[in-house]
Amino acid sequence: MGRAFEVRKVAMAKTAAVKSKLYAKYGKEIYMAAKSGNPDPENNQSLKRIIERAKRDQVSADIIKRAIDKAQGGSDESYTSVRYEGFGPGNSQFIVECLTDNVNRAIAEVRNCFTKTGGKLGISGSVIHQFNHLAVFALTDMTEDDILNIMIEKDLDIKDLESDEQGITIYGEAADYNTIRTALVEARPGLEPDTDTIAWLPITEATLESDEERERFEKLLQMLDEIDDVQEVYHNIVS
Repeated sequence: MGRAFEVRKVAMAKTAAVKSKLYAKYGKEIYMAAKSGNPDPENNQSLKRIIERAKRDQVSADIIKRAIDKAQGGSDESYTSVRYEGFGPGNSQFIVECLTDNVNRAIAEVRNCFTKTGGKLGISGSVIHQFNHLAVFALTDMTEDDILNIMIEKDLDIKDLESDEQGITIYGEAADYNTIRTALVEARPGLEPDTDTIAWLPITEATLESDEERERFEKLLQMLDEIDDVQEVYHNIVS
């Protein structure tokens, strides 16, 4: 795992760099979190986490406010979270998370991406068992001893802790995200992790064998990123 996760996120960001797509993505997430819970982020941890991620991705305060105001205004607009699993070029495996107001449209568009790049959409459970659902925190201003001391003091378990010249990466169970994040922030007020997310990370990583496979793989990523309903794309390929 480790920095390979960072490489994947950078590659994904390059194909999803259009601001309108980014704003739409966070707008839907913030709207649904505010609508399904308290619209005050201080009393809604899910909403607070999404807003913090949006700010790190340079989503404007106006976009955030409009999404919350829309939820408070009683809009009957509703989105459904759906997850698709698929097999791409070569040995690539994908998890595609969507937030959509039309499930039939979403699955048709996602399936088309796989079909046109030589892959196929799998059934539920066909890929997900090859991934772990983890809370991920990457930090540059703390040491392994700092992290371990915090975890011991708060009586918290983490799955893995990696250290390299770029910093520390913490992996925990997805369900422990808020607990771990709270412990870190309480120990270091004002802490801003380089990575602060819940993600599907592959148990075993793979590489692509040919230029043709890599070309189709990149095309698949690009096509998925162009779908408005797609929120996140995870895969098992490393450079």
